[in-house]
Amino acid sequence: MTLRLPDADGGLRTYEPRTEPLPVTPGTPFTSRTVFSAAHVVADPFADTTPDSPAAVDWDTTLAFRRHLWSHGLGVAEAMDTAQRGMGLDWAGAAELIRRSAAEAKAVGGRIACGVGTDQITGGTLAGIRAAYEEQLAVVEEAGAQAILMASRALASAARGPEDYLETYGHLLRQATEPVVLHWLGPMFAPALEGYWGSSDLDAATETFLEVIAAHPDKIDGIKVSLLDAGREVDLRRRLPRGVRCYTGDDFNYPELIAGDDQGFSHALLGIFDPLGPLAAEAVRVLDTGDTAGFRALLDPTVALSRHLFQAPTRFYKTGVVFLAWLAGHQSHFTMVGGLQSARSLPHLARAYELADGLGLFPDPKQAEERMRNLLSLYGVNQ
Repeated sequence: MTLRLPDADGGLRTYEPRTEPLPVTPGTPFTSRTVFSAAHVVADPFADTTPDSPAAVDWDTTLAFRRHLWSHGLGVAEAMDTAQRGMGLDWAGAAELIRRSAAEAKAVGGRIACGVGTDQITGGTLAGIRAAYEEQLAVVEEAGAQAILMASRALASAARGPEDYLETYGHLLRQATEPVVLHWLGPMFAPALEGYWGSSDLDAATETFLEVIAAHPDKIDGIKVSLLDAGREVDLRRRLPRGVRCYTGDDFNYPELIAGDDQGFSHALLGIFDPLGPLAAEAVRVLDTGDTAGFRALLDPTVALSRHLFQAPTRFYKTGVVFLAWLAGHQSHFTMVGGLQSARSLPHLARAYELADGLGLFPDPKQAEERMRNLLSLYGVNQ
């Protein structure tokens, strides 16, 4: 049977769904790379909420998805941008998510790192921003998880220049009990982060970022770079102090960055590994054997899907991620906290289905086809 899928130009095209999934199996953690998947949250579809209400989370299904990622050997990057921090999930919800996921990780032996930010405040002084960071850092450390120091919208607004970033991050790093991951999230993911590290000139911002790292290399496990610029990431990772890792957050160029070159490679902390989890894990296990060509053969074909999901406005990529989780059977509905299921068009979602189905990402292709058919019918597309 075929589906009629809408195009961006208003027409319909015929698509023949795949009948068999890609054969992948769960496995052990990797040996050549450290790989985290940033994970989405599953909304409670029966909660009587509005887009402005606190997030109503289906905790059982949310944790089940993390167990799915851990079963394939992936680490979970919790309460990050992919979990809709600041776009439906407030700090109270994020704190509960951190506590629950960290406890689940301990129970199953999964690796977890959690986002530390300042989203319980919307502005304020540098002292208030430091206090907000400290509050969140304490929650993550008390939960027994590794901390990821996320970029702060409040700091981007309050900072007068590079010196405020140096002072703020230095203060936090001196307090951290274990090495953290520093996260540089570009404005394509969050426009309010324009000019982070004290300058809109990325070369100048990079120097400030490296100055923070050079002053505290023993407190930094690695950096997570989400600038969608492969050349800049490679240049940056070559300048890191020995022992400080680079975790790519580049959802456009991740295969080449993880594969690396004769001077090094990137580890990974990626939102696209939420829908790609089993396939990405299979690829990294191939890379563990030294087979870079085999790794690229598996992962390169996924880039078209990732670039589609993360196309501008990039911050709405979460809609496609949750949509694919629904089609893949990880949740029973396509509802998101904050009502974000409305953030992408039907043609965008149809193309995401087509690309994901072509990769064999759906464990039950027939179920995915039926769910896609139901969505199309809801929008008035007769089959």
